[in-house]
Amino acid sequence: MNILNLIFGSKSERDLKRLLPLLHAINAKESWALSLTAEEFPRQTQAFRERLTKGETLDDLIPEAFAVVREAARRTLGERPYDVQLLGALALHHGSIMEMKTGEGKTLSSVSAAYLNSLAGQGVHMVTVNDYLAERDAKWMKPVYDYLGVSVGFVLSSMDPEARQPQYAADITYATNNELGFDYLRDNMRWEMGRKVQRGHAYAIIDEIDSILIDESRTPLIISGPVEDDTAKRFQEVDPLVSFLKECDKDAKTNDYPEEPSLLKGDYKLDEKGKRIMFTDEGMNRIEALLQQNKLIQGSLFVGDNFEFIHYFTQAMRAHKLFHKDVDYVVQDGKVEIVDEFTGRVLHGRRYSEGLHQAIEAKERIRIAEHNKTVATITFQNYFRLYKKLSGMTGTADTEAKEFTKIYNLDVMVVPTNRPVARIDEDDIIYFNEDFKFQAIGEEIIAAHTKGQPVLVGTVSIEKSEKLSNYLVRKGVRHEVLNAKNHAREALIIAEAGAVGAVTIATNMAGRGTDIKLGGNPEFRARRKVASDIDQETWLKVLADETEIWRNEYNRVKELGGLLVIGTERHESRRIDNQLRGRSGRQGDPGRSLFFVSLDDTLMRLFANDNVRSMMGRMGMASGEPLYHPWLTKSLANAQKKVEDRNFEIRKHLLDYDDVLSKQRAFIYEQRDAILTDPDLKARVLIAGKEIIEDRVAAWSKADVMAEFLPEALQAFKEDFFWEPDIALEDLAKLSPAQLRDHMVAYLESDLTNKATEVGEEPLNFFIRAEYLRKIDSLWQEHLDSMEALRDAVYLRTYAQKNPLLEYKVEGFQMFDVLIDEIKSSIAKKLFKIRIQKAPPEPVRRERIPVQTAHLTMGGFANSAQRNERPEAQGEKVTVTRNQPKVGRNDPCPCGSGKKYKLCHGR
Repeated sequence: MNILNLIFGSKSERDLKRLLPLLHAINAKESWALSLTAEEFPRQTQAFRERLTKGETLDDLIPEAFAVVREAARRTLGERPYDVQLLGALALHHGSIMEMKTGEGKTLSSVSAAYLNSLAGQGVHMVTVNDYLAERDAKWMKPVYDYLGVSVGFVLSSMDPEARQPQYAADITYATNNELGFDYLRDNMRWEMGRKVQRGHAYAIIDEIDSILIDESRTPLIISGPVEDDTAKRFQEVDPLVSFLKECDKDAKTNDYPEEPSLLKGDYKLDEKGKRIMFTDEGMNRIEALLQQNKLIQGSLFVGDNFEFIHYFTQAMRAHKLFHKDVDYVVQDGKVEIVDEFTGRVLHGRRYSEGLHQAIEAKERIRIAEHNKTVATITFQNYFRLYKKLSGMTGTADTEAKEFTKIYNLDVMVVPTNRPVARIDEDDIIYFNEDFKFQAIGEEIIAAHTKGQPVLVGTVSIEKSEKLSNYLVRKGVRHEVLNAKNHAREALIIAEAGAVGAVTIATNMAGRGTDIKLGGNPEFRARRKVASDIDQETWLKVLADETEIWRNEYNRVKELGGLLVIGTERHESRRIDNQLRGRSGRQGDPGRSLFFVSLDDTLMRLFANDNVRSMMGRMGMASGEPLYHPWLTKSLANAQKKVEDRNFEIRKHLLDYDDVLSKQRAFIYEQRDAILTDPDLKARVLIAGKEIIEDRVAAWSKADVMAEFLPEALQAFKEDFFWEPDIALEDLAKLSPAQLRDHMVAYLESDLTNKATEVGEEPLNFFIRAEYLRKIDSLWQEHLDSMEALRDAVYLRTYAQKNPLLEYKVEGFQMFDVLIDEIKSSIAKKLFKIRIQKAPPEPVRRERIPVQTAHLTMGGFANSAQRNERPEAQGEKVTVTRNQPKVGRNDPCPCGSGKKYKLCHGR
């Protein structure tokens, strides 16, 4: 133990000591809250709000506010929050992460913090991982909130915008992280402020915060729409060709590829840790030959569009060699569905990025989905950093404390359990190979099942869960399997996982957010016995009968040692293993956990294999014999730490890049809001027009006399503003550049005034607003594509000894500067060119927001190697007539400089 911990106590102990005076103050107010009548609780809430308006702070209200919540919970739910639950609530209020073990009552603990912060009137968001928990928790805690006189709502994915608005308007709103993020993006695509559903980001409490801010942090939320291209065709053409490529030979002793490129014999190398493919020179030549033989390219692979085939081959190879059916994904109803590596759940609607998903669809011989175009996107990292105050709760956060602090500035406070944890956590049991390991697991399950002890087995994939299930079937052991193929019965399976003799195999998804009660769940059993419209008296009688049966079974399971949790291999993250252990030993119940490991396991094979294998060899262990040793458990923990550190660096690396786009997105959304609320947009247009004139005049002012640049000026102003000279040319020639500028500005002011007079101020403002929003949205979508292409390209600059992140920041800023200039100038030019005629008023244009949303999984970019291909959506097109072909923003500049037009004469 650290000597400082011995002297001063651990950080969590010091945190708790600081909160104890507040806890004592809350307890001192308990008798006062007990004396209040039911009618006085909502009045007390109003009194709290009035005190805030008079200058008191939320901290000033803590003792009384927490006391009334505790009493309201006791009266409505029959549950009085324990002191440790109030300590957790204090941590939440102070913007920290509360680590509270499974079964200790996180949901009830969060109510005090949510209620207190709702008094400020800015709304509180309670964030959950799925719709079921959002609705369940909102309805479960609603009696408490109603008793206190605060409103509560919940948002579900099935709700339309009209249904969402009143839910967000409630004092406290329960919603999933996905819905919150998508609603934020959709709100910033609205054409009317009144149609936005959210009302700001004041305070959020994130349940299972480690899952959302760590596991999900690399997966952007994306709103997109279809775009036509030949991507699907290309993957269909390439897929059958990958079988002709050969993996490079490995050294027989080290099982690694030769470091010297000239010694590589084969077409490609596999990086299983990073899930990457690296082609050798020999491999590139073979790919070129295959494409030429199949008449897919002419000439060199590295010429023109042919180069894109390297991307298609890379993703096709990854699909075949690194992503496996029933491990990384499943095929359901003709679709490839990703399986969450942390929970084992199917992630419906999520797609792999970079075209990998389409490559897997080609591999599985199913319909390849069309390519998409990004309309709006944000990561959870940057969405949740929008909140003025953020907090969260989970049973496993302490192992990721460093990341929470560095990325989110969130402190982790470990809250002690109300009763001591009685679970026994055994050292790992290690075998030489997987077959011996699964045989030992089966024997352990059978031994526990025979005496009636419930068993929960955690596996890392569907494939492994089905392998173990088949073994138990052969042995005649009745059991349940909970994986991505069988998730519909999750509630039933988890409810009975603690029953006498129950055996449950689950792919890491074992009901996060749901307790496994020893002896089973009496309420669940009672509900299965009665009709939904049963009267209260009958329901209570059935529940009492089931509770009596459960109490006997609960005592029997306790005597047998509680729930036995078996891990079939170590996960990459210690946190996921701790979550599995945490299924057992809730609220002081007994329990036992142990992990079986083999040298064939992914973690051992990639990160810890050599040391452990050599040690087992030195100890003379036979293949079928297990090895128990604390050193081995420590070795595994060190391997996990390596992976966690690597994954943290990947997430931080992604965030460094995403922060560049985040700042740009914030500015664009601020500008949209300003345009939506500005009652007089003529001033914006006039400023933009003045800037165009000033830039033109500044460029011409270097000429000695006006006559030298007058023809160019006349042509430019005619193209920009349809301006025809209103004074004689000889008089224009006598003007100085400054006088010409003033003359043109006066013309613009007069033109705007005339337009407003012709059609009215309000219709003109409406027209300008519509044009601004249309232009901002379409150019922003183009900019997202450009930034994505830039992010891919900057990695090549490492060969020129340049910092790719710095290059991305500099060029990204230049591109954004061009974007802002283009928005302003295009609107100004369009408005001054048109001649508006009065017409009958039209109904307000409703925004057309693409309905397709996706929560993508980041792929190769996370490993700094490959292209990020995200769903994309087409912006609205405006038809224009011109004498010369339009030069695209990303086309080469016609001046011959070699630069893109937008970075040269397109500025």
